Amino acid sequence: MSQTLELVDPKTLIVDANVRADADLTKEFVANVKANGVLQAITAYRDAEGALRVLYGQRRTLAAVEAGLTAMPVYVADSLEEADRIGTQVAENDQRRALTDHDRAEAFHQMALLGVSAAQIARKAGAEKGTVERAIKARKNDTATAALGAGRTLDQALVLAEFEDDAEATAELESVIADEPDQLDHLAQRLRNNRAIAARLAEAKAEAEAQGLTVVARIGYDASDEALPLRYLVDAEGSQPAEDAANAVALRLYQTDGEISREPGIVGWKELGYRYKSPYGEVRQSGPMTEEQKAERKTLIANNKAMDAAQAVRREWVRTLLARKSAPKGWQRFLAVAHTRHHNVIRDRSADLAAELAGVAKEKDYLSAALTEHVAAHPGRPEVALLALALAGLEENVDRQAWRRPGNGARFYLSQLAEWGYPLSDVERIITDDAKPSDQGEEDAAAEDEDAEPEDAA
Repeated sequence: MSQTLELVDPKTLIVDANVRADADLTKEFVANVKANGVLQAITAYRDAEGALRVLYGQRRTLAAVEAGLTAMPVYVADSLEEADRIGTQVAENDQRRALTDHDRAEAFHQMALLGVSAAQIARKAGAEKGTVERAIKARKNDTATAALGAGRTLDQALVLAEFEDDAEATAELESVIADEPDQLDHLAQRLRNNRAIAARLAEAKAEAEAQGLTVVARIGYDASDEALPLRYLVDAEGSQPAEDAANAVALRLYQTDGEISREPGIVGWKELGYRYKSPYGEVRQSGPMTEEQKAERKTLIANNKAMDAAQAVRREWVRTLLARKSAPKGWQRFLAVAHTRHHNVIRDRSADLAAELAGVAKEKDYLSAALTEHVAAHPGRPEVALLALALAGLEENVDRQAWRRPGNGARFYLSQLAEWGYPLSDVERIITDDAKPSDQGEEDAAAEDEDAEPEDAA
């Protein structure tokens, strides 16, 4: 691009729509230009009518006009295609003063309207293709566009757009963005899980109602409960009602990828002539749960769901970690400790999960050869496979109940991720903040799972 240096009256320059939403003409900046002039030449080009249009330096040009300057240095360049003007302007502005996500999304949107592909925009603007695609997506959504205009980041705007039809979720998201922005991914994943669970339960409810069953929130176990399981009831002859006598069902879903639990029972059993009889013969607690029991149950359910969400966020973060050009700081010591102090945790590591974390998973990888092939293809980066295997072993050890019985392996794993920059969720901090070693045996752990109260639907 050829260009000549000229002194031009700033009032004669045409300032087109710029990628900056706000030129930010502070009093201090205008005063500086008035006192010292424009020290760095702007760049402009002549259009078909011979007028000079500003290519780089909108802010300096407007400040020069505001300051009353009659001349400023201008590099006059050849005409550029509109898409090149916007793309080059984005790169130039980012070097001078970082654009906001709103400015960048608007620029990418303009270029996309001109028919420029995301890959081409990425090359012209020096951005990642994925970022360009997400910015264009955000700009097409009114909620995301408004969020960007309000100063939200691209990630924050897209999450707000994702839940724009849910006022309660939006309020939660806004609160986290304002107070704990590093927890946004964790909250968003919990909301996604809740939405997925609600959708599956809605389908199951419709199916049950089509079968003539009443869907109830809970099948109880006490004589004061309106709905009871068949095994707690007898008819006038002292016989337990048959399975086809059930007229109600309670639906529960523990995890998004789990099976829906369907517990049949009879609602309105007294009116139907049944009597209560415990099948175990022991005296059960009479009446509803105490407030303390309700609080414990609520905490149990909330933390289990939080662990489900944290797993998705955590694994995605580990994939991003292993995709970096260089290994995380202190990775050698991490491997040494993992393979010595925590060898019993990582010995049953999953090669498939390791390949997934390394970003090299393949479909129908029956021999689990993906990592082996990655090592062969990248001989200079063996640490990726080694880290993936160790991390996979530790990751599999952090299940949804880990917060109830924090183990040394889980504590070591999450603490290391936090040291590498991973934002721990509140429920994960329960594990890392527990300094007591876990010596609970497998039998105790299994018994604890069996004794756990079933979760209600989300």
